[in-house]
Amino acid sequence: MENRRLRPVALTVTPIGILPQPISGQPSGLQRKKGHKHLPFNIPKKLLILLCIFVVIIAVIIAGLVIAKRELNPVSKDTTKLIKVTINSGTTPSAIGDLLQKDGIIKSSFAFIMYTRISGTENKLQAGTYRLSPGETTQEIVKHLVNGTVDQFSITFLPGATEAMDRQVLINAGYSTSDVDTALGATYSGSLFTDKPAGTDLEGYIYGETYDFNSGATVQDILQRTFDEFETVVTQNNLVAGFAKQGLNLYQGITLASIIQREVSSASDQKQVAQVFYLRLAMNIPLGSDVTYIYGASLLGVAATPTLDSPYNTRINTGLPPGPIATPGLSALQATASPASGSYLYFLSGDDGKTYFATTEAQHEANIANYCKVKCAD
Repeated sequence: MENRRLRPVALTVTPIGILPQPISGQPSGLQRKKGHKHLPFNIPKKLLILLCIFVVIIAVIIAGLVIAKRELNPVSKDTTKLIKVTINSGTTPSAIGDLLQKDGIIKSSFAFIMYTRISGTENKLQAGTYRLSPGETTQEIVKHLVNGTVDQFSITFLPGATEAMDRQVLINAGYSTSDVDTALGATYSGSLFTDKPAGTDLEGYIYGETYDFNSGATVQDILQRTFDEFETVVTQNNLVAGFAKQGLNLYQGITLASIIQREVSSASDQKQVAQVFYLRLAMNIPLGSDVTYIYGASLLGVAATPTLDSPYNTRINTGLPPGPIATPGLSALQATASPASGSYLYFLSGDDGKTYFATTEAQHEANIANYCKVKCAD
């Protein structure tokens, strides 16, 4: 048998079912059917619609919560101002919300109503007279109304305050301007007013102290309480007799004490300033008190100058001014009733806050040069 070598034959095999791949950037010839969108996930159309609706609802709820939170915030940052509001028995929650919004206590009646419904306090709001602050949140306001915290409130008048300042304190406590002005213009009786000239106002008589009142207290009730407190101070400190020893009646003593109160604050300085003023009165020299012409200018609504044409200007007029320029505190009243001894005719408040006294004008000028370079330059 012959052995013959077989020549290799090159075969070309074309895979069945595999098409040649397109050159990069060239179309393959395969196309999607028209109207058919390719989705990464096979989500049913109805489920997709429900999902969209759910997202919209969540967005609306979040936006609503943001707006509601803003509407529940305080109307202002001032927590000292109070507004008096009376809620009658049987008033509906929506009517309460409208009243609070109308009076500027809350931002939104709607937010108030929604909050009371959500918090379960809608039917727990109590009738009464309240003093509420626009500086509180709606949640805090609702808490007051639920607790019925209407029993008491505090009000503070300061020693050295003028009647105009005390008037604003009363308005800030929630009383109307007309009620305050009516009470300030009313006539009051008592031993405190024995020497008070007819027709004069209440300047100097609203005694500085912190007082507690029931929510139903009127402005006249408040003022009467301050007068009663002042009478007690006068009696306990035997001020009428003390003023009489200095040649003054009660009204004059309150007047001089009010000037001393506005001039200096420390009790020891007040006694020495009282000595200065009494010596000047005895010598028929003007008191020379700057605070008096400043007060006179405030009454006239003009700029304060040492030459101001006013009976209150003790820089140019001798004797006491027509009446008090503020309400004196206890230490100023005691200083007026029992002044320090001495022969000082001058005093000044230095740049360092200390009070410097002098017996002669030359000493006083030296004190100005040494201790009052800034204040006295004005």
